[in-house]
Amino acid sequence: MSFFAGRKLLIVTKHGKEAVIAPVLEKVLDVKCLVATDFDTDTLGTFSGEVLRKRDVLETLREKCRQGLAMYQLDLAVASEGSFGMHPTVFIAPADDELVMLLDVRNGIEIVSRELSLDTNFNGAQISNEADFLSFLETVKFPSHGIIIRKAASALEGMEKGIVAMDVALAVFRKFLAAFGSAYVETDMRACYNPSRMLVIEKAVNKLVARASTLCPDCGIPGFGAVDAVAGLRCSFCGSPTKSILYVLDGCQKCGFTERRYHPRGVTVEDPAYCDHCNP
Repeated sequence: MSFFAGRKLLIVTKHGKEAVIAPVLEKVLDVKCLVATDFDTDTLGTFSGEVLRKRDVLETLREKCRQGLAMYQLDLAVASEGSFGMHPTVFIAPADDELVMLLDVRNGIEIVSRELSLDTNFNGAQISNEADFLSFLETVKFPSHGIIIRKAASALEGMEKGIVAMDVALAVFRKFLAAFGSAYVETDMRACYNPSRMLVIEKAVNKLVARASTLCPDCGIPGFGAVDAVAGLRCSFCGSPTKSILYVLDGCQKCGFTERRYHPRGVTVEDPAYCDHCNP
């Protein structure tokens, strides 16, 4: 039986994320999900710039959960927060970085998972003719994925969001084109307008429930898992330590118990191609 079985769990969202969150949590954690329909998560920040996010992603997640729980007088919540930009290692490609948090106030538990994905249509461009506009729409998977149109990248006045119909898209673009000579067209990254993002959130949720289902061997509290990774896997040719991971340190946030999980990739030595001594 799940540690959380039978409890009410609040999903703090206004953008339809419950569609991919609730089924997983209810099946794996045996909870009853409710959606915080009365809580406006946009007060903590919007992708389109009307409200700037004042905190980092992790603290924004905590604040979402805390404010939602206070409003609904519950003690168990989940929320997600995404960030978009260039991938940290594949520098020329955009990425979707999703964090999901499970906050259990009753037991003092905070469990977080992350999914960093290249599967995103995140894009935006200043466009001055209809042919380029239609080409952009095809690139960003419109109309299954929504768009935003505004005067310029940072302009808020007159911005049109949540556009998912071709006739509306053309009418709005032509309006901006006539008034300003161009328009800034971008992907609407709110989850309810972006199926690609929904899939990434779902992957993060699956990671979350896996960790929430893993109990600490010492105290039995959920959330036991990786807290650090230590390099030093030895080269198969020269035996020198490499930058590859030797072991993952699994830990419990509640009691502090830790244990080492060696060779997480299933290999005991590294290829010399990744050795700084053999291949400087």
